[in-house]
Amino acid sequence: MEFLGTSQTASYCGSKKACGLSALPPSVQTPVIQESYQPYYLPGYRYLNSWRPSLFCKVSSVQTCPDEGTMSHSALRPPTILPALRSALFSRYSPHDWDQSNQLQLRGAEASRLWAGRLMGDSMRLMQDKDQLTRQMQEGTCRNLGQRLSDIGFWKAELGYELERLLTENHSMDTVKKRLECAADEVNCPLQVALECLYHREKRIGIDLVHDMVEKNLIREVDLLKCCQEQMRKLAQRVDIQIRDNRDAQHALERDFEDKSSAQFIDEKCFNLRNTSDCISFFHGMEKVDGTISVPETWAKFSNDNIKHSQNMRANSIRLREEAENLLETLSDQMWKQFTNTNLAFNARISEVTDVKNKLQTQLAKTLQEIFQAENTITLLERSIMAKECPLKVAQTRLECRTRRPNVELCRDIPQFKLVNEVFTIDDTLQTLKLRLRETQDTLQLLVMTKSRLEHELAIKANTLCIDKEKCMGMRKTFPSTPRLAGYTCTAARPFTPCPVPVH
Repeated sequence: MEFLGTSQTASYCGSKKACGLSALPPSVQTPVIQESYQPYYLPGYRYLNSWRPSLFCKVSSVQTCPDEGTMSHSALRPPTILPALRSALFSRYSPHDWDQSNQLQLRGAEASRLWAGRLMGDSMRLMQDKDQLTRQMQEGTCRNLGQRLSDIGFWKAELGYELERLLTENHSMDTVKKRLECAADEVNCPLQVALECLYHREKRIGIDLVHDMVEKNLIREVDLLKCCQEQMRKLAQRVDIQIRDNRDAQHALERDFEDKSSAQFIDEKCFNLRNTSDCISFFHGMEKVDGTISVPETWAKFSNDNIKHSQNMRANSIRLREEAENLLETLSDQMWKQFTNTNLAFNARISEVTDVKNKLQTQLAKTLQEIFQAENTITLLERSIMAKECPLKVAQTRLECRTRRPNVELCRDIPQFKLVNEVFTIDDTLQTLKLRLRETQDTLQLLVMTKSRLEHELAIKANTLCIDKEKCMGMRKTFPSTPRLAGYTCTAARPFTPCPVPVH
């Protein structure tokens, strides 16, 4: 295949060969033919006179007389001799010469005609060959453009499909990010409740200010809620970084897709161009300009790499979304379990305090009964002591009177002996009753102190029950539902609607 812009070589452009005719006589000069070859230019490079044939331009100068070069200018003047004598005096050729000259002219004309016919035939074949070559090249270019359009359409479809899936994945990642952020915000409510419970339990009094299972579970719940919140926020940051990576891949796909669309539009325009199109024109030197920056292999590899990068980003996003789903589910279960354990510890502690309070109330009631009985006993003892004073006075008076008996009448008789014994017995009875009175009074004081302690303990238990049952469990009757802990409901979009938790 020859490139445009080079000279075409045909059979008639070489050195002339003999036509098979006999050589012309040397005495007769053939017409001088001046050949001037016009150089071939690319379309659009012809000059103003390019409408002339560009093969040969024959300039012939036919000499009518062989001796014309030797004749002087004066020989061209009309003869002064009479015309009747001219043929006889000035005959230059013989009939043989005349016949030879005619034959020579005929042979020369025949040779020129044969040469021109062969030239015309070669020209027609050349034009047909070049027209066929041009048509084949144009058809091949159209086929190549069609194949190129098919390749562009294939990669464009692949890019569009991958871009659509990446956009869907980005939307899913945005949803997961919002869920994580909403779930982290939802943890603030139970965390605040747990902290409030700890603060309220610091207001317990005396022995009830104990580090019991409720406080341990509350501390564990606070730590768990803070840990869950931190894990959700860290995962939300990772999701945000992955979203940025996905958007970079999306930008690369969109840019490649737009470039493919532009190239497809241009190649379709080129594919639809025909020789009869109105928008065709000459663009000189464009065949020498090579502004390409890729080959088909690197061109296809570029789109393939973009698609692979997008697929890798989507795979990372899917793994991250699965991790977020598992994390939300796991943390939700852990928070629910810890919340339930804390409530169970509260219920158990409330039951224990209530049981102790009931026992204290029973003991207080018994103590009050004992105090009442002790007071009655004291009253009876005092009355009994007072009742023994008169018999003692009688016995002592009798003894004193019997001491005034005269002489021998001062006899230690049985009445004397009985009176003395009665006085000692009554006195001993009084001492015993007074001792028992003091003991009863001491017991009464002890019972009063016990009553005071029991009342104080009952006040402590009542305060503890008020804190645990009324304040703490009153706040812990509600807890965020599982959908809210999983981030399906945003706190900014709707008010807090916790899930009720039964308190046993």
